[in-house]
Amino acid sequence: MSDPAILLLASLAEGDKHGYAMMEDILRFAGIRLGPGTLYGAITRLEERGFIQPIDSADSRRRPYRLTAAGRQHLDVEMATLSRIVNTATSRLRPA
Repeated sequence: MSDPAILLLASLAEGDKHGYAMMEDILRFAGIRLGPGTLYGAITRLEERGFIQPIDSADSRRRPYRLTAAGRQHLDVEMATLSRIVNTATSRLRPA
C-alpha cells in the first residue's frame, strides 16, 4: 500500500505532525520514503478535501497538521476496504 494520502492520514491518526515528521513516520511504519513533492502535493489535496487542517505553531518554519473528523472517517472506510482486500488475497494464497 503506497497511496500517499492514506499513508499521511495513517500517520496523523497517531497525532499532529509537520511534514518532515510525517515523512519519517511513514518510512518507519511502511518502509516508504515520500519525496517532498509527493508529500506536499498530498497534503494540499487532503487539506482541500477537509481531511486534514493546519494548526498554529510557534515554529514558523514547520507547519503541523491535524486529522479532522472527516479525515478519520475517510481513513476508517479506506482501512475497511484494504482489510477486505488483504483477507481475500490471504485466503486465495492458502493452499487448497
